[in-house]
Amino acid sequence: MNIEYIRQGIELIRRTGPIEILDVLVVAVIVYQFLKLFRGTRATQLLVGIVLLAMLGAISVALNLILLKWLFVNAGPYLVFGLLVLFQPELRRALDQFGRLGHLGRPLAGFTPQALTRSMAEAIRAAERLSARRTGALIAFEREVGLEDYAATGVRIEGAVSAEFLQAIFFPNSPLHDGAVIIRGNLILAAGCLLPLPEEGQVRERLGTRHRAAVGLSQLSDAIVLVVSEETGQISIVEDGKITRGLEGDGLRRRLTGVTPGPRRQVSARPLLGWLK
Repeated sequence: MNIEYIRQGIELIRRTGPIEILDVLVVAVIVYQFLKLFRGTRATQLLVGIVLLAMLGAISVALNLILLKWLFVNAGPYLVFGLLVLFQPELRRALDQFGRLGHLGRPLAGFTPQALTRSMAEAIRAAERLSARRTGALIAFEREVGLEDYAATGVRIEGAVSAEFLQAIFFPNSPLHDGAVIIRGNLILAAGCLLPLPEEGQVRERLGTRHRAAVGLSQLSDAIVLVVSEETGQISIVEDGKITRGLEGDGLRRRLTGVTPGPRRQVSARPLLGWLK
């Protein structure tokens, strides 16, 4: 028996060529990226449950458990639809990340890094002034993933970005100060926008509504979100579901653009726009 297995293994290796190796590598990369989507989410437990069910199905076939095997065979099609529903957020995120490969979506998004950098500089000026007065603010910068759906929930503006304009929008008792501002390039696309909140269990720390909305949007897109806390005046940056708190001055500028103002230009270790240079 062992000799037969060895003989089959040698024959398999002998027939393996470059195409087969490439096939295995592509499948391995896809599986690896797919598993990375589950890391740190509640879908991990669901995945473990599916593996246990698959093992139970294999045991029912091996031991010829007729009733259990019949149950798995007939419930199989419904299980596939159930998996699509359960893993909808992860599948959506996978397709979104696949669409960003090689910046393929940039021509359709109208994404211009230079205009965005200038808008960020104005937003930083506004955030520092709002922070000093402990006035809350929520500003989302659109990149390659369009935010048109969320802009439609607010008031359309399409005006030039300036620190003074942003301050006026977030001025207390202003009709638009409670929502988010969405910036596209060098334009304020809309204000007073509603952003999606993260699902229960995805955020473990206690956050206010503004910070939760920023996390929710950053999980569903590649947007950079700037948040000014109304309670503490603290400025935070949210990207890819992660919050960087307590930013101010040059540290805030380095975090957003990777450049320190002044004669000496220094690039930070991980600027949000550094990958564009």
